[in-house]
Amino acid sequence: MMSIIIRFEKAAEEVPKLLSKLSNEEMLKLYGLYKQATEGDNELERPWSFQLKASAKWEAWNREKGKKPFECKSEYIGLVYEYKKKILNIK
Repeated sequence: MMSIIIRFEKAAEEVPKLLSKLSNEEMLKLYGLYKQATEGDNELERPWSFQLKASAKWEAWNREKGKKPFECKSEYIGLVYEYKKKILNIK
């Protein structure tokens, strides 16, 4: 059985191929999970509200605050698989 780390890395490699077909909400969810899984809790200062992209990313990461890396990696892998299935119409 493949380790969670290897599966997480493989899922992360798939994401650039999916980005053009994902909604902003889906992309931000993946971003938040990835950052929490790789860096832990968001300790950065909140960006200014007029910095829309930076604020959205900060909020996505902050929503995952407190989750363990293993939990985030598992959820990330599942979402990438789910999004890939949806995009490729796999049943």
